[in-house]
Amino acid sequence: MEKELRNLRKAMNSSTHKGVRFTEIQREKIWAGVRQEKITVHRKPKLYIYLISSAAVFLFVLLFSSELTLYLSSKDGGKQGTNEDIKSEWEIRKVYKRNGKILFTVLPHTYLSAGKPLSYLFSFKEPFDAYKGKYIEIYAIHKETGERFNVLTSEKISEPSPGYSSLDSFTTTLTLPKGGIWKYQVYLNNKLYGDVVLSVEEETFLPINIPNFVQKSDFEKIDWNQKAVYIDHNILGNENKSGVIGADMPSVNINQKWMWHLWWTESPKEKMLTVVGFHKETGTVHQILTTDWSIGLGGTNNGADAHIPSSVNFPVAGEWAILLYVDGKLFDILAYNIVE
Repeated sequence: MEKELRNLRKAMNSSTHKGVRFTEIQREKIWAGVRQEKITVHRKPKLYIYLISSAAVFLFVLLFSSELTLYLSSKDGGKQGTNEDIKSEWEIRKVYKRNGKILFTVLPHTYLSAGKPLSYLFSFKEPFDAYKGKYIEIYAIHKETGERFNVLTSEKISEPSPGYSSLDSFTTTLTLPKGGIWKYQVYLNNKLYGDVVLSVEEETFLPINIPNFVQKSDFEKIDWNQKAVYIDHNILGNENKSGVIGADMPSVNINQKWMWHLWWTESPKEKMLTVVGFHKETGTVHQILTTDWSIGLGGTNNGADAHIPSSVNFPVAGEWAILLYVDGKLFDILAYNIVE
């Protein structure tokens, strides 16, 4: 037994197992490898974490887009349908459509400008039952500033337009404070019905299209105390100068027939009559002839040297001065009180 133990000790002391088995350098390399392995293991991507994160992001985007759609719909202001023919929200247009069907059109004053009460004719196309008993309002939004004005306060719709079965000729007078692009929003019972977009000229004392012989100084010659008087043949005017048949009839926002009469000591050459209206309360100048500023005069009638019938339309009631020009020269000024 003793002999066997000696042989075993001798074998253990052989060169294979003697001395230092691991150097310090080898030990550091081993520990470094172990540490690197631990780091690698802890940083190893986990697939299920990425899958969960991606799903969460997808759900968030889906929910957010749905909420955004609902929000934008609510911001539409209750607008029913879309205007199919509009290329952009602020494109000039006088027609409003919904689902390819025209709901209304607007015909504004021929020379639309700011600061003046001007007439607008709205033609609504649905049967009268769609409007009867409802309240109509009109708001205007200025494109450049975003300002919004109530240009027509709430008004109940009780009857169709005169001579029509529906609101084919709804006429109103609107005033805008400044020039630019304006969107007119029509509301029925506080719900947006539709809109149109119009261009309005900047405010000027004299309309841009008025004949150039009309001067601002001409309006300083108005004498509001010199009212038109009854002459003869139902003519109201200035005796032995000028007068009108029909001036005592309502002419606000409706086309009314007037017959002009003029007397003179020296016959004009061309006999062209130009009519310019001036509204005292607003201090604004208007074309009141429905065809143009000027009209040709005819021969004698009712004792006058010349006469001519015409159609007139006043945008608002009140005191008006009518400046008459014959062949480009101020001829006379008539002062009337135009009633509704």
